[in-house]
Formats: sequence, structure tokens, C-alpha cells
Amino acid sequence: MAEAKEIKLVLEDGSVFSGKSFGSHKSIAGEVVFNTAMTGYPESLTDPSYKGQILVATYPLIGNYGVPSKEMENGIPKFYESDRIHVSGLVVSDYSFEFSHWNAGHSLADWLKQEDVPGIFGIDTRALTKLLRDKGPLLGKIVADNQDVDFYNPDNDNLAAQVCTPSKVEYGKGQHRILLVDTGAKYNILRCLLRRDTTVIRVPWNHDFSMEDYDGIMLSNGPGNPAVYQATIDQISKALQGDKPIFGICLGNQLMGIAAGGGTHKLKYGHRAHNHPVQKVGTDTCYITSQNHGFVLDTDSLGSDWEPLFVNLNDGTNEGIRHKNKPFFSTQFHPEASSGPTDTEFLFDDFIGLIETAKAGKAAV
Repeated sequence: MAEAKEIKLVLEDGSVFSGKSFGSHKSIAGEVVFNTAMTGYPESLTDPSYKGQILVATYPLIGNYGVPSKEMENGIPKFYESDRIHVSGLVVSDYSFEFSHWNAGHSLADWLKQEDVPGIFGIDTRALTKLLRDKGPLLGKIVADNQDVDFYNPDNDNLAAQVCTPSKVEYGKGQHRILLVDTGAKYNILRCLLRRDTTVIRVPWNHDFSMEDYDGIMLSNGPGNPAVYQATIDQISKALQGDKPIFGICLGNQLMGIAAGGGTHKLKYGHRAHNHPVQKVGTDTCYITSQNHGFVLDTDSLGSDWEPLFVNLNDGTNEGIRHKNKPFFSTQFHPEASSGPTDTEFLFDDFIGLIETAKAGKAAV
């Protein structure tokens, strides 16, 4: 094995962390964020919500179980959240050059090189994470061979247009027709729907909902600043005038909340990892959730027909909303989590239940 090349991470506050290269040896820029999960880097790296971001893994050892095979199922990769890596770069403390797992197809380093994504190891990720927690979101860049690049803020761009499906795609042949509004949808949302007797019509972020025949709408997760996606918000506003069930996840929660009169703001350092405790409002029930978001919904300005559904027990921020009379609800966390806890996957059953009730009521009339 050739000796790893020198590479460095530079932050906008002037901090510099020197390390070794283990992916594509190139310079890139983005927003530096951290994830505290112990496992699940294949899912994280392919999560479209990380578009434009340099991901710091706080768990020290990364790469020890390699990367899954590229087996296909239902027309999508079986073990990934999308068809490619979306993070701009990966920062770890200790990279394992030896990997072992029953499903490993190749190494993490080889995968990063194949997809032209830089990785850097030998970084004190504990010190880096403490810095990000103290100062909040910081722009950064990975610099290879002194080939400097400008800092880049992904919040200024329409990232959904870069990661969503370019055209309408249909999956499954179930009895319930679900319109999946793709602003950067994770494949596990699609998998969870297909396991529940559905036909899923996946459409781009700016698609006209009124053109489609559907029983319910799924608003997906996605990257960036929700305020950028006005075309999606306008379509959701129209859908809220009707009565067909709507379920929003992560960015979908924020977009539905904006359409319902709420606002959003950026968190100091975001929620990215497993095991976030979330309470259902009005109950003593707590769920353990997986999360990945930098923005959060402000519920104070929601219309009077809306109310909070879940709240984060760590910082009190919103984790979901619901309409008081119509079958609309959303979560900020990820009930479809692949590598994390599955405590809340029942929400997909609740969504299908709302669809069945709505269809039964329509048939009775």
C-alpha cells in the first residue's frame, strides 16, 4: 500500500486540520457538519440531504465493514439511499484499511475514488466537533496539493434540482397510489411505501401535483434551505386545499409548515445522527429517532388549524406538525431510518390508514 498523501481541512474561521488522503485526492468546498452515529456511513454518504456538505464522522473508526454490494431491488440499489455519493467530502479520525463484512463489495476508499469524492483521515474529529458546536455552521474546504478553492455556501443554491429525479418514475403495482414529491428522497422512504401495497409515482421537486391521479402525497426529505423551494411550497399550498392525505418527512415537514403559515430558521449545528429522543405532544410517549437536518420549523406562526405533533427533548425544537381536521401530518425525524432505530416506522402504516379511510369515505358517498 502506497503511503497516503498529505491533505488538509481549512475552515472559514482560519482553523486548519492536517491529515492524510484516502479518497479522491482533490480540493473541494462546502459546509462542514458532523454526524455522531456509530454505524451507517454507506447510508449517510448516499443521503441526498448531505448535498454540498463536508461530513465529519465523530465515531473514530470508519471503514472497518467496507461498502455493500450494488445489488438492485425494485429498480433501485438495495443497500443505499440513492444512486450515488452526495457528500462533498468525508472527514474521519481513523480510517480502517482492512474491512470485513458479509455484504462488503469493496473498501470505502475505493468507493470514494470511484465517485471522485475526497476523504481525509488522521484528523482530531473530537476537537473539530467541539469547534463546530461552539461556533455553529462553518464553511470549509478540503485542500489537496495546495490547489486552493473558494469557500462555498450550499444554502444559496437550489440543491433539490441537483439531486431529485429528472422526470416522473413509477414503482410497484399496489392498490394505493402515492405521489412521492422528490426534493432529495432517500430510497428507504420508497422501500417503506412499496412494502405497504402501493404504487409510487416519484416526481421532481417542481412538478405540478394537479396533473397526477393519486390517493396520497409523500413529501420527501432533501438538502439545503427550505425557503429556496417556493415552487414546491406553492404546490403544497394547493394540495392543502383538498382532503387527500399528506405525509411529510424532514424537509417535507418544513415545506408543509411554510405552506401552513410557519417559518424556518437554521439550527446552530443541526441534528445529524441516531438516538435523538422525541416526544409526541400531549402524551408521555418518547421515541428514539434518526435525524439529518440543519433547518427547523418555527410553529408559532402556524395557522389556527395546525398544531405541533412531536417535539425534540434535547432542545425543544419542532419535530412534526399535524392538521387538526384534515389528514395532513409530518415529522422532522426519519421514520424510514435504515441504519438507525425503527421505532417510528409505524407512521407509514398510519399514513396508509388515512388513505384507506379517505377512500372508504369517498366510496360510501
